[in-house]
This record gives sequence, C-alpha cells and structure tokens, in this order.
Amino acid sequence: MTTGLDFAIDDRGVATIRLNRPEAANALDMDVADGLAAAVQTIERDGGVRVIRLSAAGRLFSGGGDVHGMATATDRGRFLAELAGSVHRSLIALDRLPVPVVAAVQGTAAGGGLGLVLAADVVIATPTTSFVAAYSTIGLSPDCGVSVNLPRTIGLGRALRMLVRNEKIDAATALDWGLVHDIVEAEELESATDDLVALLLERPAAAIGHARRLARASFGRTFADHLDDEAATIARLGAGDETGALLARFTG
Repeated sequence: MTTGLDFAIDDRGVATIRLNRPEAANALDMDVADGLAAAVQTIERDGGVRVIRLSAAGRLFSGGGDVHGMATATDRGRFLAELAGSVHRSLIALDRLPVPVVAAVQGTAAGGGLGLVLAADVVIATPTTSFVAAYSTIGLSPDCGVSVNLPRTIGLGRALRMLVRNEKIDAATALDWGLVHDIVEAEELESATDDLVALLLERPAAAIGHARRLARASFGRTFADHLDDEAATIARLGAGDETGALLARFTG
C-alpha cells in the first residue's frame, strides 16, 4: 500500500522526502503522516544523514490537509486531532535534528503544506509558486506550526495578513518577505535543488547541522539556557576530528 510519500537515503547521506499524491494535490492524510513519521524516525536512527531534501510530485506542492477526509469523517474533531497530532510529532522531531532541510516548491503550498515549507531551512521556488494559509476558507485554525513559524519567518504583521485576511502571496513577494530564498524557472527547480544539496554536502556536516538546530531552538528557551547549549555544542564539535583537521588546515 502506498503512503503517498516517497523516502530514500542515498550513499551521500541525502535523505529525500517526496510527497506523492499528485492526484489529490499532495494532501496530507494519515498515510502521508505515517510515512513522514517513519521517514523522520529513520533519519534520527541513521545518524549519517547530512541533508534532507523535501519535494513534491506533480503540479502542486501541497494543498494542505485532506479536506475529503475531514468532510467524510464520522468524528471530525477526532480525525483532525489525530492527523494534526501525527504530523506535529514528526515536525517536532525534524526541528530538533542537526541536519539542514532544503525544500523545492512548485505550484501552491497551502495550509499544512505551508507548514512543511516552514520546516525547511532553505526554500527554492518557481515564478508561479504561491503560498496561502487557507485555513479560514474551511473554518479551521492553523496547524503544522504555521501560527508560530510563519510569524517567526516573515514577521507578525505579514503573517496576520496571510492568516486573518487569507492573503495569497506569490513567489516574488515570498522572496521579499524571506519565506523563499531563491526563485528559478520551473524546468530548473530540480537541478537547482540538486546543486544546493551538493553545495551543502561540501560543508562541514556537524557545523551546519547544529547551526540550524541552534537557530531553530533559540525561540523556545531562555537566553541563558540557549548559551549553555551553544557552549556545549561548540566544545563537542571542537573536540572532534573534523574540526581538528579544518583548524590545522586553516592555521597551517
């Protein structure tokens, strides 16, 4: 049975997570949620993953949560709680990983799909990519971290334009607001993402991985606690062979 999500880790340490329900706008249903959970758990256990590549099949990145499943659920509240809860557990685990996440986004990223985009550290889009919260369209409030990660990424005022007014923004606006980091032509999206992944693979894996982990963790704790983590992390990395070799090269 397909999960609607493809996952693989190659011999370079690149983990590819690909939404694959193009016939359903890559909507997030329980199968996709379970597939995402399994992927993140595998990455956690593997220990050798250096970059995570997030993408989607078809014309759209993701239309968000499975609206058909919501509409037909016998207990709609329970359905939404279970679906959101499953995706949230995966996003929490993903957020803690010392592994950079690169997202390739085509078409529309809406609702929970926007949440997945916000889980990435570098986002590449096409000129026709758009982003919309969409929750209020069907009478729902945000999930998948959108209400916290969107304000952090683009600022509270802009986030409220998207959340309260349900304003859809295009790729150029998303680039200006910091939601997107690069825009390439649609036919170049895959190769541009591959190039970025290759660039990150050339960098010290632990250094860039823990940089993203620390930056993402910084919002949820006190300054003192965060500095303790910074000190412990830099000491641990500094004692390692990779840093030793780089320091020797730099000073030699």
